[in-house]
Amino acid sequence: MISRFFNPRCRSLLRGTLLVLLSLGVSVLLSHFPDNHATLLLIFPTLAAVAGTIDHLRCLRTPWNLYHGGVLLMLYMDLMALSMILFFLLYPYALWLTHSV
Repeated sequence: MISRFFNPRCRSLLRGTLLVLLSLGVSVLLSHFPDNHATLLLIFPTLAAVAGTIDHLRCLRTPWNLYHGGVLLMLYMDLMALSMILFFLLYPYALWLTHSV
C-alpha cells in the first residue's frame, strides 16, 4: 500500500491532494503572508502543485458519474490553490515594478 502511494506510475487522489495542499501551506509560510515578501523559492511549491494537479487529471474516467464529479471538484480546488501560489509568487514583483516607475 505504501509503495503504491510513492509510485508515480500509479494513480492516486490522496497523493495529488496532499501535494497541492502541502505546497499551498509551504507557499503561505515562504511568502510571510500578510507582508508578501518576494522570494524565488516559491517556484518549488508551484511545481509541486502542478504535479498534484497532473496526478488528479490522470484519475479522471470516461463515464460521467459521482467519482468523475468528485475529481472535477478536486481539479477546481487545485486551480484555486495554484492561483493563490502564483499570486504569492508574482504579486511582490508586480508591486515592485509599479513603484520603481
